[in-house]
Amino acid sequence: MTDERERSGDPLKVYEIDGLSGDAELQQLVRFAADLCGCPIALISMVDETRQRFVAKIGLEATDTPGSMSFCAYAMREDSVMEVPDAKEDSRFSDNSLVTGPPHIRFYAGAPLASPMGDPLGSLCVISPKARPELTDHQRSGLAVLANAVMSRLEARRVILAKQAWEDAAEADLAASEKRFRVLADAMPQMVWSTRPDGYHDYYNARWYEFTGATAGQTDGTGWNGQFHPDDQARAWSLWRRSLQSGEPYEVEYRLRRFDGQYRWTLGRALPIRDEQGRITRWFGTCTEIHEQRLLSEDKDLLSRELTHRIKNIFMVIGSLIRLTSREDPALKTLGLKLSDQISALGRAYDYVHTQEGTSAFTLQGMLRELFRAYNMSGVERLRISGEEVFLSAQIMTPLALTFHELATNAIKYGALTSPAGMIDLTISRHDDMLQLEWLESGSIVQHVTERKGFGSELITASIERQLGGRFTREWLPTGLKATATIPFIDDYSN
Repeated sequence: MTDERERSGDPLKVYEIDGLSGDAELQQLVRFAADLCGCPIALISMVDETRQRFVAKIGLEATDTPGSMSFCAYAMREDSVMEVPDAKEDSRFSDNSLVTGPPHIRFYAGAPLASPMGDPLGSLCVISPKARPELTDHQRSGLAVLANAVMSRLEARRVILAKQAWEDAAEADLAASEKRFRVLADAMPQMVWSTRPDGYHDYYNARWYEFTGATAGQTDGTGWNGQFHPDDQARAWSLWRRSLQSGEPYEVEYRLRRFDGQYRWTLGRALPIRDEQGRITRWFGTCTEIHEQRLLSEDKDLLSRELTHRIKNIFMVIGSLIRLTSREDPALKTLGLKLSDQISALGRAYDYVHTQEGTSAFTLQGMLRELFRAYNMSGVERLRISGEEVFLSAQIMTPLALTFHELATNAIKYGALTSPAGMIDLTISRHDDMLQLEWLESGSIVQHVTERKGFGSELITASIERQLGGRFTREWLPTGLKATATIPFIDDYSN
């Protein structure tokens, strides 16, 4: 129809003008335009490539005409009101069938209607079957103002339509998204559920209903808690209520009743979904059956307790056998007591490691404090441990326990602990990839110094150097022994 139309496509589409028929506001505007200009006919004409449609009119029966007959197709390209005082005298319209036939147009005045982007849409026009002079300035200005009012009404409609289209698209996308979620949730091996922000359960996947045998709606709201073992209900409900109040993730193990009435151990977890302001919009959770794993874990704990009991008994039996044997042969008494003490030290180290079971590494300081507890008198800590907190595996603990038990017993016999004022400081430090333990005695006079390597020295050498691949040195100072054990340090001793 026009170059503008070809450039911008169909700008009328966004207004959906077919739905404007009978619009009361537009009807008032054309009535006022007719009265203002003293014309029997007034129209709001919207022009596309093939025809013009009258979305509001007065004084005319027709609802549209072919675009080739349109006066408004000319008016909408103007910057101001276009006037035709006598169409019979205008070469553009003199042979137009709307002039030569009904409604016998002689006078025409049209104010252009254009979109905010400048696309021509049509015009607000007044028509008379009688030729007449041009409009007064007041009438011309009034017609332009009314045209602006028409466009305000059309733009308001466009905004409403765009908002509705966005909401419809969002609703359709949400529905499609929810459908995808339900398909995905039903395909999962876990039971999946969802709640409103207040914790009201309103969705379960197919797996939940298959496992529990519940009917649709039976476990909505708070009905889910009735599916748990009576002994687990209060705890599960308490933890769920706490998560709702704090917004923290929910996790609990409970026994869930299966469709056949059997209770099965289950792990329940849930996370909150938040909007951009941080408000919780939903909770999504899963239930995973862990019955077999739970039973295996209980069996493992039982076996571990029994094994621990038996190992402790073995330490006691070996220690007792050594003491009894050494009593029968006085020549073995000293060696027997020493071996018995060393086995007791291993037993204490084992007790410490076992109580920390469940972690892959244990604190060296914790084991040594347990080992040295017997050497502290009347609440006075005579063996003081300081330095870096270090985690080591159980395999590293045993040779270190033997080494420092040997140093402590020697200190009682020959070193700092022979005197009530004697003290020992054990400092633990890391130097790159090496761990250093420095043993320093003070507060006493050295009573015995020997370079002879006895059983204890051989034990330390075997433990630190051969077993741990480290280095052990000792130096006799005037106040007592200074010994340093240096071993390779690995961040993860769990393997």
